[in-house]
Amino acid sequence: MHYLSAEGLSKSYGIKPLFTGISFNIHQGDKIALVAPNGSGKSSLLRVIAGREQPDEGKLWIHKEVRIAFLEQEPQLEEEKSVLDNIFSHNHPVLNAVKAYESCLASPETNDHQMREALRRIDELSAWNIQHVVHEALTMLRLEQLSQKVSALSGGQRRRLSLAKTLLDYLFSPENTLLILDEPTNHLDFDMIEWLADFLSDEHITLLMVSHDRYFIDTVCSEIWELEQAKLYVHKGDYTYYLEKKALREASEAAGREKAKNLYRKELEWMRRQPKARTTKSKSRTHAFYNLEEKLTESHTRTALQLEAKMSRLGGKILEMKKVYKSFGDKVILKGFDYTFKRGERVGIIGKNGTGKSTFLNLVTGVESPDSGKINIGETVVFGYFSQQGISLKEDMRVIEYVKSIAEFFPLADGAKVMASEFLQRFLFTPEQQFTYISNLSGGEKKRLQLLSVLYKNPNFLILDEPTNDLDLPTLQALEEFLEEFEGCLLMVSHDRYFMDKLIDHLFIFEGNGKIEDFPGNYTQYRKEKNLLSKTAASKLPLEKKQNTDIKQKEEKPRKLSYKEKLELEKLNKEIPELERRKNELNTRIVQECLPYEQLQSLLAELEQVVVALEASELRWLELSELQD
Repeated sequence: MHYLSAEGLSKSYGIKPLFTGISFNIHQGDKIALVAPNGSGKSSLLRVIAGREQPDEGKLWIHKEVRIAFLEQEPQLEEEKSVLDNIFSHNHPVLNAVKAYESCLASPETNDHQMREALRRIDELSAWNIQHVVHEALTMLRLEQLSQKVSALSGGQRRRLSLAKTLLDYLFSPENTLLILDEPTNHLDFDMIEWLADFLSDEHITLLMVSHDRYFIDTVCSEIWELEQAKLYVHKGDYTYYLEKKALREASEAAGREKAKNLYRKELEWMRRQPKARTTKSKSRTHAFYNLEEKLTESHTRTALQLEAKMSRLGGKILEMKKVYKSFGDKVILKGFDYTFKRGERVGIIGKNGTGKSTFLNLVTGVESPDSGKINIGETVVFGYFSQQGISLKEDMRVIEYVKSIAEFFPLADGAKVMASEFLQRFLFTPEQQFTYISNLSGGEKKRLQLLSVLYKNPNFLILDEPTNDLDLPTLQALEEFLEEFEGCLLMVSHDRYFMDKLIDHLFIFEGNGKIEDFPGNYTQYRKEKNLLSKTAASKLPLEKKQNTDIKQKEEKPRKLSYKEKLELEKLNKEIPELERRKNELNTRIVQECLPYEQLQSLLAELEQVVVALEASELRWLELSELQD
């Protein structure tokens, strides 16, 4: 099915063109990643497609049966309503039933009658499937305090709530829905990202997203759109294929520019030789010369982000943490933590949200104090702290004014000094942008400004808390190259797996309740070891189960049922009616009988097991029936 088409779309921000005359199509089942430098118009293009903004020129046609579920970069939430009310914003009988059930599960004040009524309504509307998926999403995104007001949530919680709301909007009506996601992995931990990648990989989902996570893009998407210099380039393939084609295109453009320059020099010499008063000069050739001159003037010379710091000398003593304890009430962050950092060490921190990763960084930098223990910092250590919260920016201040408030001159790695305006240009702020108000900057541009404020101090111990959020891929690549050459210490929290693998050789895994695992390797090596341990545990299963698993893995070609599978099919023909009977019996008891709360909970747990077993049995019955046919 053809979802939408765009023809000749153009959009400008002030005098700056974001995209000019672009055309594209989206079909059912497409999974597209949109990549571009910060400030190039990615979010604006998504908003135009979603109908939140109008293009300056061009036409956008959307099939009348297609609806759009849109996750914006800035969450649009109702501040005074609860988490639950924001998630279930649609007034629909099925969603209302699921909402009532989730409310009963989350509330300790739920009585037997309320739970029975919620269960009866879900069963009446056959809403168990959607309830299961919704509950899984809420659990994986760790949205647990459903009665809490949105105004009390942190930035990360708001982002996860907005993602859950968008995914539920899709699940509410998955047929002919285009899912548009703007940076969906921001503020998600590794487990959440892997769950979301698995969810979005469903072949029935049609997706257009902006993301900086290269592993995530490769896992989910099969098409890359690149928005550059107001033009759209479409690449059918994964991120690696896109990089190859981009390199070829840039090489071709460079060759074309060189050829045009040679022609320009030749034509310029011709223009200078001709007498100004001569009227017989070829008008067409003159016109072509001026067109060529304009083209060369406007040709985009790709300016790369220039990150450099004159690293301060780092002495022998760097950072020692001895028997450090830290808690917030009953929540334990550190429990007698010991570690001595060495010169040039590169440590990554991973763990679920809320386990204390950012608190650990605040302890290291002295923003927070430990409850007990010692943190000794070497005299030569100069911290550069790139915090997740960003920097305090006066929104009514211009960019150049903010930078000059830091310093008038900035030292470079070679010992030279440059003025604030030139230093800004190294961070890709053009002279025009330098006089822009900070409030008008994109999220990625504000992050570049934050990088500038960190690196100007020439730190020798860099601490980065989620540095990849909101940064575009070119900026990420420049940051990676800078950090690869950085000779000081690096301590980093990030959920960008590619970024971590490239830069980190040591991990602290925050497991919660003060437990921290020290792992000598990067994230991929850590995952491989975990998977190996899981396989080792699986190898200890009973021999019959293991043989059955091996048989299933080898079954790739169509074939007839084996004798054993015929017996299994006969057994399923008897089991499925029995499971259905037990499910109906449990539903009847739960809804109609007045039971004590403990007995009710036991029946609910059994019902959930029966529903799962019934779904698995029915699925297996279908597989065997197809082979039999």
